[in-house]
Amino acid sequence: MKALITGAHGQLGRGLAASAPAGTTLILHDRDTLDITDRAAVDALVAAERPDVILNAAAYTAVDKAESDEDAAHAVNATATGILADAARAHGARFVHVSTDFVFDGRAGVPYAPDAPTAPLSAYGRTKLAGERLAGADALIVRTAWVYAPTGGNFVRTMLRVMAERPEVRVVADQIGTPTYAPGLAAALWTLAGKGVTGTHHYTDAGAASWYDFAVAIQEEALAAGLLDRAVPVVPIATADYPTPAVRPHYSVLDKTSTFAALGGPTPHWRANLRTMIAAIAGEG
Repeated sequence: MKALITGAHGQLGRGLAASAPAGTTLILHDRDTLDITDRAAVDALVAAERPDVILNAAAYTAVDKAESDEDAAHAVNATATGILADAARAHGARFVHVSTDFVFDGRAGVPYAPDAPTAPLSAYGRTKLAGERLAGADALIVRTAWVYAPTGGNFVRTMLRVMAERPEVRVVADQIGTPTYAPGLAAALWTLAGKGVTGTHHYTDAGAASWYDFAVAIQEEALAAGLLDRAVPVVPIATADYPTPAVRPHYSVLDKTSTFAALGGPTPHWRANLRTMIAAIAGEG
């Protein structure tokens, strides 16, 4: 099998490359080597390489910056998704696209099903929803949330840094979702793609947490692993105490029933995967 991965240097792209099925020939591209908003360039690459599957891990993820730069976010999150999907369709490849919990408004009291009404609150959410629609009904679209990995910029690594530097950390406690370990998401994407699954599905780790819960767990696991040498107070705050340009959903837990059925079982709990990542970082010294 031959697979084209866009966003290959991001935390999900790296996870996809690391967990590719045996015998897979990888074609790895990031923004430095392929402009996915350039239709001619994308079509020429796909025509020449003839991948069996295209996995789109590229995205404009600067949520707050997107509020003042929505055109740029739309180009990457929507226009480029349509270009990649069209190229896949024209040259006989399956198309896998990763989307976000930010397509929902957070007003639900139960986990969002894949067919729940969408109502994004931010430019980022609007552009990702537009990308889903341009991906097409024959694509595999997987919404996820709160992605982190041992490398790259993410909440876990930020918390480890600030907990080592500051006398206390203040973390929002009234936004509820689910952390997602990028290597687990990557493995699930390969499995779903290999089974020929299409349509919109949800994937995160199991369970739910606030950002405050997540931060407390990060400190506890890091102390146990020796990554931190002292505990600092973790202070819960409200969203209103930490205003940002982009409005975030207060509740974005995703219903993963259809995904678990396709995968043959549930994902690990977020706390277990957090422990796995902390151990990986500790093992690197």
